Parts: sequence; C-alpha cells; structure tokens
Amino acid sequence: PTIFVIEPDDLIEQLKKHVDEFNRSNENNIYLHELKEYSEIKRDPKLFGTSIFYYRSDNLSDEQKDKIIDFKNYDNDGKWYIFLDEAHKGDKEDSKRQHIYSIMSRNGFLFNSSATFIDPRDIVTCAYEFNLSSFINAGYGKHLSILKQEIRVFKNDKEDYNKEEKQKIVLKSLILLTYVKKFYEEITRIQADLYHKPLLLTLVNSVNIKDADLKLFFRELEKVAVGEIDLEILKVAIEELWEELRKEPPCMFEKDQKIKIEESTLKSITKEEILKYVFNSTVHGEIEIIIRQSNNQELAFKLKTSDTPFALIKIGNISEWLKSELVGYEFQERYEGESYFENLNKEESDISILMGSRSFYEGWDSNRPNVINFINIGTDKSAKKFILQSIGRGVRIEPIRNKRKRILQLYNAKEIDQEVFDAIKNKVLPIETLFIFGTNRKALETVVQELEQERKKDGENQLTLFENDKIKKKDLLVPIYKQSKVPILERKEQIKFEISSEDLELLSKLGEFITDDRVFLMRYETEPKKIKFLRGSLKERSNFNIKEKTIKNVDLLVQRFFNYLNLAPKDFQGLKELDEEIKHFKEIRVYLKNIYEIQNKIEKVKNSTKFMKEVEEQYGKIPLEEYLKKVKSISEEEEFESGGQRIKIKYVPNHYYVPLILSEDEKIKYINHIIKVPSEVKFISDLENYLKRENNKFEEFDWWFFSKLDESLDEIYIPYYNPNINKMSRFYPDFIFWLKRRNDYYILFVDPKGTEHSSAYRKIDWYKKLFEENGKEKVFEYNEFNVKIKLLMRPEDPTKVLSEYDKYWFDNIENMLNSLI
Repeated sequence: PTIFVIEPDDLIEQLKKHVDEFNRSNENNIYLHELKEYSEIKRDPKLFGTSIFYYRSDNLSDEQKDKIIDFKNYDNDGKWYIFLDEAHKGDKEDSKRQHIYSIMSRNGFLFNSSATFIDPRDIVTCAYEFNLSSFINAGYGKHLSILKQEIRVFKNDKEDYNKEEKQKIVLKSLILLTYVKKFYEEITRIQADLYHKPLLLTLVNSVNIKDADLKLFFRELEKVAVGEIDLEILKVAIEELWEELRKEPPCMFEKDQKIKIEESTLKSITKEEILKYVFNSTVHGEIEIIIRQSNNQELAFKLKTSDTPFALIKIGNISEWLKSELVGYEFQERYEGESYFENLNKEESDISILMGSRSFYEGWDSNRPNVINFINIGTDKSAKKFILQSIGRGVRIEPIRNKRKRILQLYNAKEIDQEVFDAIKNKVLPIETLFIFGTNRKALETVVQELEQERKKDGENQLTLFENDKIKKKDLLVPIYKQSKVPILERKEQIKFEISSEDLELLSKLGEFITDDRVFLMRYETEPKKIKFLRGSLKERSNFNIKEKTIKNVDLLVQRFFNYLNLAPKDFQGLKELDEEIKHFKEIRVYLKNIYEIQNKIEKVKNSTKFMKEVEEQYGKIPLEEYLKKVKSISEEEEFESGGQRIKIKYVPNHYYVPLILSEDEKIKYINHIIKVPSEVKFISDLENYLKRENNKFEEFDWWFFSKLDESLDEIYIPYYNPNINKMSRFYPDFIFWLKRRNDYYILFVDPKGTEHSSAYRKIDWYKKLFEENGKEKVFEYNEFNVKIKLLMRPEDPTKVLSEYDKYWFDNIENMLNSLI
C-alpha cells in the first residue's frame, strides 16, 4: 500500500483536490483514505481503482490517543511505499518520526522529496536532483533577482535612518510592483487570461512585539497610503533602483539571463500610479480594517477612498494587533464568503500586498509573487529552509492555465499561438521575474547559492586552462588592503562629499537657518561633532566635490552627509605575492553537451611552443617535407563555433594563464568568463600588433606579464567611495600588468573600456589617495624591488578629459608604456 505523510491540513486538502482533478479525467480512479481506515480497506479492498492512504505527519507516533495513532498498529510488515515531504519528517538528529518512517518502509520504499534540502546526507541520498536551481533553468520558474539594495532600516543596529530613508526603502518595493503591474496590464490587453496578478510578499521575523518588523513596515505603508510621500524621495528611490538595474544584473542560476528594465517606464512611475496599481485607488485616503469574526489569523486593509482591499496580513493570531497597533482605526466586519487568503489565487482577488511571518508559507501554492521583502529572517538552519521554501513558492509561474513554464518554453513546445507570442514576448520579462529585497543581501545570496553548489547541471562543463609556465619563480605582486578603524569624520586627509551646486546651496541655507545645534541634534538624532564638521565644511565650497545629480531634499542630504561621515575607507596594507586572487580561468563554464573539440584545441594551442621546440630539434634529421608538415600543424591560434557564435583560442606568451579565449560576440551564450567586451578585445588586438614591432618598449624590461581580471570572481581591485550608494565600493580594472626593470617594479592597472568621465575621476581620486603623494607615485619596498602602482584608463573622447587627469589616460600601447619609463 501507498501512504502520503503530510502536514498541515491545507496540504491534505490540496492533495484531495489533485486527486479529484485526476479522477474527473480518468476511468481508473484513486480513492483516498485516512490511515485509520487501513484495517477496514485491507479486509474489503475495492475491485476497481487504487486506494491511497494519507495522514498528518505530526500525528504518527508510538502511542495511541485521540488523533495520534501508534504506527505499530499499521506496520504491514514494513511494506509501505511512503511519500514524504522532507519538510515534515522532523529534525535529523532527534526525530522519532525519522525512525517511524524508516521502520514502516523497511521492506517497501521511502520517497523523500524536497526542493530545499540543506542537510548534506539528504543531498547525497536524493534519488533525483531537481531543486530550485534546476527548476528555474528548466523553465518552470520565474527568473530570480536578489537586489543589492538592502532593507537595513529594519535592522536593530546603531545606524541612523531618518523617516525619509525608511519611506524610500518601502517605496522601492512598491515601485517595482507598480512597474510589473504596468506590463501585466499591457499583456492582458492582448489576451485577458494570461499570467497572474502581481503580488508583493513581505515576510518578517517578528509580528507582535513592540516595534515588530511587520508593524514598522505597515506604518511606512500607511504613510504612502495617506499621502505623506515626498515626491523628491520617490524620485530618488526610482533613480537608485535604476542605477542598479540599468547595469542589467545577471539572474541567480542563469548567468546568461540578465534583468533588463525599460528606463522610460520605470522613471515615469508617479505616486498616482502607485495608488492605482498598489492601493486600488485614484486618491490618497485613510486605511480601514476589514475583519471576519470567524477568522482570527487575517486582517485586510483598504483605503476609505476605495471599495477594494489592497493588502492582507496573515499571522498566527491577530488579537495583539487589534489591541495595540490598530487602536483608533475604523473597522468593517464581514461574515460572507471565503477568507481573503484562501481567495488570493482567484481572478477576483485584488490584494496587492501580502504580509506575514512563517505561519502561512507551508503548503501555500501561488504564482502571484513578483516582489519579496525578507526582513530580519536570519541565516540559521530553519531560516535557510524558510527562505528557500518561500522563494520556491514565489518563483512558480503559469502563463496559460495549467501550463506551468515560462512563455518561451511554451512557445518552443508549440503550446502558444505564434501571433500571441509575437505580441507579448517583449513584455513578459518583468512578470516572469521575482525581485527580492532583504535585510542582508549577502546572507540571502549565500543561502540560495548553496543550491547551486549541489547542482549537477546537464550540459554544463568546466574548461581546463593553465597557469603560464613562464611565471614560475617570478614575483607577481598585488596590493592588499585593511579596513580602517578611523571614519571619514576623524581622518586628517580631506575626503570630499559629492553634492550638486543646487543641493549645496540648500544645505548652506539650512545651516544659516538653524543656528541652534540642539535643533540638529533633535531632528537628525546625530552627534555634536558631526554637526560641527558639517558647519565647518559649509564655509568653503572647495570642501565638496560638485556634481550634476541633484536630490533637492534637505533632510535626505543631511542624513546622507552624516552617514558619509561614518564610513571607514580601506587603507593600503602592503604587497603580497599572487596566490588565488586571479581564479576566473579555473571557473570557465561551457554550456554544451560535448566539449571535446574545444578542450582539444585548448591543449593544442597551449602546447604549441613545446611542439615547435621539438620540431625544431628535428630539423635536418627528418625529410624536409615531413618537417614542413609538422611545422604547419602547429598552431598558436584556433577557432571554435557553435550556434553561429565564434571564439578564438590564442597563445599569448606573456599572459598569466594560457591560452586566452576571446570572442567578438559580446552576447555569446555557451561560454562564460572569457574576454568578450569590445574594448577588451580591441586592447588585446592592439597589444598583439604592438608586440610585432621591432624595438617596442616592452623590450626595455627584464620581464613582464599581464592578466585579464574578472570582477565577479577575482580579488584584485582598488577601493573607492561610490556616492551613488553612499558607501565604499570596489573598482575592478580590466587588466593588470607586472613589469620589472632592474630593481624597479611596476604594477599597472589598465581599464580600456572608456568609463564615463565622472565615475572615472572618482576612481582615479581614490587611487591617488592610496598610491600617490604630492602628485607622484609612492614607492613601496618589497624584497629588492622598488614598487610603484599605476592606473591608466582609455577615454571614449580624449578631448573631454579634464587637464588635471591627463596623465591617467592613454590612447595606444606605446603611450601606456611611456607613462612608466
């Protein structure tokens, strides 16, 4: 016999619905029975159909009372086929249930399933791997994007956040929801029954304590509802979202799938559209509470200016909220119909925001989430499972009823009309993406990436490249840094805050208007020394870096300035010999089933110099025709093509690893971590052409090497202050050169991609702070070497470069080397 061991009751109801659906379209029916009925069914089995048993996992025990049953009374000599959801089998170390399931299936089989295994033993013994990573890559789930912007405002730490910052953080999730809903609206105009109504899901750690995470989020949501929204804050929130998303970040698990946001649509979002798409209203209004007397786990919210609820809270018990958080609100009591939560997946549900904790994610099945906020969830074992399970439910998708794959996969399977596909194909990316905000982005990524580590991807192969034999016994040095203990506020050297002229004038007027420092202390909850620093800085315009981007919000400006003073930059610590800082050449993946041809060509190019030496030694010893044939067979360059996309495999003698792989097709999909950016490809071509020249400048060095750097994997960078996020960031140049000339040693960073000027100046300024003094490179001693560290960039338009930055730009290889000698 077969049994499904399930918890809680709503999962059992879900199983019954699936069985009913199956029975309606099949002659050989399935009959579901509680395990308690086993003896009766065994005595009098049905002549037709199949009997399947089920029981709640938490009611299986080794004793008998009420609903709890003693498994020994249903042992059946251990000949059970048990279907078990891993989430309900108990903890690995101490669970009685673990042993019960093993005993009941000792002569049968235990089918243990989960998309969120975190125990290594479960992963190893899993019969078939189809976790979240595989699920998404197979086209069954939405694309997954974990945003860099964190919901740190809800973290209980010492960071200062004013009310505008809190509002901005909540606004970002509402903006993204509005953005997705606008595309959903366009799609449904083409065909009304496609996809799902987008939903914002906010999952929190605390619900009922004072200043619980859920309460803080709700309060900020209410401010938007009633119109306490600053248009400049809205504008800044949109700009910060765009700043990240315009870079087209890759999706989790899908390195070749990038998030592409339509700039005009995002930037045109207004507060009126947020009201329309999120709050189901055309004007602001106070929030009204809707409760059902028969349900003490959910609260619905609507604006008094609308007839339609826009949000729902689903928690263990709403009584504490009614007694504390919601005193003074107007209430509506409803008695009819299903609960709003049970109604969420139905077409008539207009709920835009679902808020809650862990009370509802078990067994909840929905296609609707497009934005998830994780607030203070944590990273312990239970939190990891919660994160993975809630994301696993959020990524589900159903573009067409009962067709649960992304639209492209449905089109390839010929399950959607060509005309409809052509009409919507450029509109579906937002609704086929799950955007995630978290209090700690790195923790979220770590949890999700653990799945990737266990994943065995079909058609994914790793290429083997090799460290250049010539680098052996060569000291390849790289800079290392240490976190400063001294914040900007207390540093002797001046580090300028970036601000527009308009904002600087606004800040200056505020300083003149508020003459009493106690007002600053009360309004911004800051320290006297920060107020003194601000007043001192405002005396001279030269204390600031003037930029174009304007915020026009004085409270936000002050808060950003005070947060800026808290930053502790990284300082240069010293030099070290290269170890594992360059590792991208060990992580090159090819997404083809057979890579024999590529690997063979790599080996051939890699060994070209060795083969040439061997052949040269045979000169005069073998027939000339055979000698020429062998010489001709040796190649320092090979090509490979798949799907019309070509790569070149080159032996570049002075590169850190060999061979070098390049492609002139920047959008190449079947291989990653190679040189494919046009500016980088051109730089390599220029370098190769220059090396062919007689008496080139490289010949003036005792030895030299260089390497491509990959910002996603390598650990060689220059730290700098990024005003766009008001934090320290890392600048990864595209290439690093090592050049030795007698006792002089040069580390040269080269970035040939034509960086936008203001961004480049910022990076150069921080390079200068670390590696220059009085306009000249510092000299660092390392063993017998006198080491200088240099940075050069290639501008798109040299005529637009400010004169003070002239020496940091180059336009050809000789010019690059002239800057050193």
